[in-house]
Amino acid sequence: MRPIFRVRRTQGNRRARHNYGVRRGLIVIVCALALAPLARATPLPTRLAQALAVPGSRPAESAAVAIDLRSGQPLFERNADASLAPASNEKLLVTYAALASLGSGYRFRTEVLSAGHQDGTTWYGNVYLKGFGDPTLTSHGLARLAAQLKTAGIERIDGRVVGDESWFDARRTAPGWKSSFFLFESPPLSALVVDHGVYGNHLSLDPALAAAGRFKQLLRARGIVAGRASVGSAPAGGYPLAQVKSAALSQVLREMDRDSDNFAAESMLKQLGAEKGTGGTTAAGVAVVMHELAAAGVPLTGVHMADGSGLSLADRLTARALVSLLVAAWNNPELRTAFWRALPVAGENGTLGDRMERAPARGVVRAKTGTTNRASSLSGYVGTRYAFAIIQNGFPVLAWAAREAQDRFATALASTV
Repeated sequence: MRPIFRVRRTQGNRRARHNYGVRRGLIVIVCALALAPLARATPLPTRLAQALAVPGSRPAESAAVAIDLRSGQPLFERNADASLAPASNEKLLVTYAALASLGSGYRFRTEVLSAGHQDGTTWYGNVYLKGFGDPTLTSHGLARLAAQLKTAGIERIDGRVVGDESWFDARRTAPGWKSSFFLFESPPLSALVVDHGVYGNHLSLDPALAAAGRFKQLLRARGIVAGRASVGSAPAGGYPLAQVKSAALSQVLREMDRDSDNFAAESMLKQLGAEKGTGGTTAAGVAVVMHELAAAGVPLTGVHMADGSGLSLADRLTARALVSLLVAAWNNPELRTAFWRALPVAGENGTLGDRMERAPARGVVRAKTGTTNRASSLSGYVGTRYAFAIIQNGFPVLAWAAREAQDRFATALASTV
């Protein structure tokens, strides 16, 4: 009898627990439904302020701005003009200036030049592999150059294969970088870099020489024998034997921003200097960017640009400047689509692939992330309704707290789209 009694009591307890769970679930649902109108009734600026109130986040060292794209009116501002380290949100400046000055269809080129001549199947003279700043150049591109020489009937090069990186200056890093950033955060900067600087299963300290060496290998694979690999500048009288081009700038920027590629951003900045400024230097590129921002009406008080990636300790931006930049891009029909598509999408790809993975933010928030040990940032769009910018600093910044505040802020905006 005792076992039967125990079974019956257990079954009764299960029923009681089940009934309690059902009642508790109904209470939660009823409460949620009752509170939902109250949440919606809470003014959006208040909800945005509450979203930023994350333990560990430092309000005095952070800034945030949100603006309604339809009316152009600000919805929320906090320390909008504070001059703060932006981390990789710096790349938004480069993205805008590149699209504004070069156009979304611009393509980087890489050429094989020579001042020699061909006799039968032999080319007499050095061939120069000249880079023009393409950060996406790969061995596949070099193989296409080799194929063009083969098609021209060349089977032997009676001269050297010379890597020419003279389109940019010789600086391998950008101003204000920590020594640890070199190689760890970016390969050496150069106008001629193949496979992101990886050669022989390691990162080369001499990218132009590595590119020449790789090109020689690919020439041999095509049945073309050449002399040793070296570095130098093509002669003034050199003429092109072969050429390849990158994907359109809009695609290059998409890869740069979604993956937050520091090397691509620095190359892009120098490219702006080479194409639209006084030469292929960081400083010349910065001058072009600042000119484009001023022309777009972006307020530059508190803005200091030292590099293109946001790694420099000297970089400073304001949330107001970032949002003004976003609005300028949005209001420019020639820039809007390419700029918008370059940004990571919440819960779907790039550096936002594992953030805001649920509705209402997933697939709706498009924004550029930024993270260093001193700064965390997130700036972009929420649907077609809002533009926003958040910059948080600290020494060090608490990354988890900063990201939670950013995600809550963007999600609050997304809930009203």
